[in-house]
Amino acid sequence: MKRHLLSALTLGLLGGVCGFANAADKAPAGKAASGIAIEYIDPSVRAQDDFFVHTNGKWLATTEIPADKSSWGAFHKLHEDTQPQLRKIIEDAAASAKDADQQRIGDFYASFMDEARVEQLGVTPVKGNLAKIAAIGDKKALPQLFAEFNRYGVTAPINLTIHQDNKDSTKYVVDFFQDGLGLPDRDYYLKKDDAKLAEALAKYEIHVTKMLTLAGDANAAANAKAIVAFETDIAKIQWSKVELRDPVKAYNKYDIAKVGELMPGFDWNAYLAATGVQGKATYVIVSQPTYFQALDKVLADTPLETLKAYAQWQVIHDAAPYLSKAFVDENFAFYGTTLSGATENRPRWKRAVSATEGALGEAIGKVYVQQHFPAEYKARMEVLVKNLLTAFRQSIDTLDWMTPATKKEARTKLAKFTTKIGYPNKWRDYSALTVKRDDLLGNMQRASEFNYNKEMNKLGKPIDRDEWLMTPQTVNAYYNPEMNEIVFPASILQPPFFDPKADDAVNYGAIGGVIGHEISHGFDDQGAQYDGDGNLRDWWSPADHKNFKAKTSQLVAQYGAYSPLPGYQVNGELTLGENIGDNSGLAVAHKAYKLSLKGKKAPVIDGLTGDQRFYMGWAQVWRMKMREPAQIVQIKTDPHAPGQFRANGTMRNQPGFYEAFKVKSNDKMYLPPKERVIIW
Repeated sequence: MKRHLLSALTLGLLGGVCGFANAADKAPAGKAASGIAIEYIDPSVRAQDDFFVHTNGKWLATTEIPADKSSWGAFHKLHEDTQPQLRKIIEDAAASAKDADQQRIGDFYASFMDEARVEQLGVTPVKGNLAKIAAIGDKKALPQLFAEFNRYGVTAPINLTIHQDNKDSTKYVVDFFQDGLGLPDRDYYLKKDDAKLAEALAKYEIHVTKMLTLAGDANAAANAKAIVAFETDIAKIQWSKVELRDPVKAYNKYDIAKVGELMPGFDWNAYLAATGVQGKATYVIVSQPTYFQALDKVLADTPLETLKAYAQWQVIHDAAPYLSKAFVDENFAFYGTTLSGATENRPRWKRAVSATEGALGEAIGKVYVQQHFPAEYKARMEVLVKNLLTAFRQSIDTLDWMTPATKKEARTKLAKFTTKIGYPNKWRDYSALTVKRDDLLGNMQRASEFNYNKEMNKLGKPIDRDEWLMTPQTVNAYYNPEMNEIVFPASILQPPFFDPKADDAVNYGAIGGVIGHEISHGFDDQGAQYDGDGNLRDWWSPADHKNFKAKTSQLVAQYGAYSPLPGYQVNGELTLGENIGDNSGLAVAHKAYKLSLKGKKAPVIDGLTGDQRFYMGWAQVWRMKMREPAQIVQIKTDPHAPGQFRANGTMRNQPGFYEAFKVKSNDKMYLPPKERVIIW
């Protein structure tokens, strides 16, 4: 487990054209703003029957998902709002660079926007790699090939990452894990009785055929069939998304000299040397050892020509968004339309902004925060976080299911939390990254290699506790259990998450709920397995485990009963950590809101009490619509539940919600007290 991400943004298809109204901007002079988009409330639906639709109903009824988006909601709107801001920063750099980083930013963007040159080159940028793969004479070349793919970000059956050792948070470690599929999840290959997944698999084979044909493969159809069969064999041996959530099961330490015993037919020494790991580590972690053991046989049984075709396909797939229009269009037709439901590709400038951000995110972020993140926002967030931590500490003290010794450990862990708000204390050094104004694909590959080398160079060095895993302009937040830190980038600190003009109630329900969500990740079913120093250590008593399991099992059952699409249920086990985060985070945020009032009664604004505004603040954050194909991808791969259940499912367990809206036993939102899950 590397980190928790708050939002459910999938497939990189964010943004659009329809937006939230900011009630604060429309409040009459002298009147406090509620921060609630009251124009979207649907009074025909009772809050006590469907709180999500009551709060968001008119928005849901009138909003169309933009043609170039697979989903649309609060996260997407904020992401979209930042795009013109980032475009100006980048285009200013392209027009008149003030330093070396701005020159890189401008040149990178210009290489993407030079469509005439990209068209002129056609498939030429990948011809060399395709020819190199075609010339492979035996399987002894696979370790070197897979290592090169890892370096340049091309999909391969073996992948690696560098992170803190889960059982020694003072050291960086190499972690090898399963990979290699072109579809979002193994279920797309294995669930033959699911008509929609089977259809996607069939269309995937057609897509691979078309892409190979565009690249000049005269045997494209046969190779595509063989590639899909090979990926299906990989899917059969992979761990499920639920199994991947277990950090103890995934911690398998191997002496570097013995890791090759997992795959006797694969030259691990050659692979380790080619990756750069050899000589930098004495041991490694293998997240899914049974996968690697089985992969040895799969590689042995698969004909060399199939493995070569698979490698060529992955090179083409990785490069497709940066090649000529024929490749871009076919790539979007499958991944954008078939799998996500979007009917139009994003404008080229937005794709160029995303690519440039991916390569030089912190260099852009440095300018972004100077222009768009007032210092007072950070100051107000620091107060909110302080109040949330206080409320969480009080919650620990009053728990009726946790033993005193474990409560003491929990308080110790909470006291060691690190909070990062807005932007990093130090900015990333991009001086080793070469960018050329006329070489788009080369820039993408060099950016991947730059990031790879940055990670590899961590081995043997002290932990960099100033590092951020997101850029300031990212609309998201995260908890990192290995650092025991909560991180809130600048871009999420905007309405409807954080409204500096609004009354505190909505801010505690929205960004306060987000803060509480991230704090709670330190104590969810995964995060609670790490101590305050970031080490994987069991600090719970058997009684605590039993009581916690009883509560979380209830939560699994609750969410497993939700169905966003006919025939598709939310996976209660896959989404458990995020559901705990929502459940506990909102409960703690409500306590913090009460603390902030200091005994005073909250005013009524827009006809809503403070508590009502608090809960509506949470519900409008999860305002979202999603196309069916993208919804299926989310259900299969995303640890977050769909937005309507993050609102309603969380609310049904909150005692304060019942009081605020006078929910009775005959209301649809009602859960009997014994069925309500209250954890932290």
